[in-house]
Amino acid sequence: MAKTEVILTHNIVGLGGESDQVKVAAGYARNYLYPQGLAIPLTGANKRRLEVLKQRRAEREAHDLNTMSELAKSLQKLICVVAIKTGEDGKMFGTVTAGMIADQLKNQLDVSLDKRKIHLEHPIRTLGEHEVELRLHADVVTKLKVRVESTTPLAAPTEVAPEGGQDQLRTEKRGRRTEGSAGEKGEQTAAKGTASRGDRGPRAPRSGDRPARKEPTGQAGKPARADKASKAAE
Repeated sequence: MAKTEVILTHNIVGLGGESDQVKVAAGYARNYLYPQGLAIPLTGANKRRLEVLKQRRAEREAHDLNTMSELAKSLQKLICVVAIKTGEDGKMFGTVTAGMIADQLKNQLDVSLDKRKIHLEHPIRTLGEHEVELRLHADVVTKLKVRVESTTPLAAPTEVAPEGGQDQLRTEKRGRRTEGSAGEKGEQTAAKGTASRGDRGPRAPRSGDRPARKEPTGQAGKPARADKASKAAE
């Protein structure tokens, strides 16, 4: 494939920055770089533009460095929250990636950051706070606090009865019921006895009772013995 040498007029990721002289495929330069104004052919006339391009590149890089330095200071004070689904045991469904962090930075903090500048040694797999490295610029590296939270509602804690607690509770309830029943029965018996004694009149004689002994009386209603004594005295 034929190659051609060009001078880049804009920064192209993976290819170079302004004023860089690079070799690319002729078709790529002809069909894309030239029409988009991203490069110019390497010719004697165009070489005189290199100083202008280098100056513009230096200004851009200085601006980028200043911007990223200010952004780093701001991000150090912030916390990016990422919500993710978890199971009842708190285990995450999936992982937190650089792309998810970049999305939340945009949504929560209105910070547009290329996910390639978010450096994760490995995806985040646990809840809680984590420190993530941000490579904002070749000369600017900072840390961002990322807090991973669960979107799954926590289950209500169940009360665990102490050992023997259920049996003791049943025994106490049974004892209270027994005491209550015995007290009620006693009150009912006492009430019945009182009512029986109060309503009942003198006891009627029974067929087996012996009749009361009566003294014999005389004519005037006096005892017979007294009459006999009087006659003997006469």
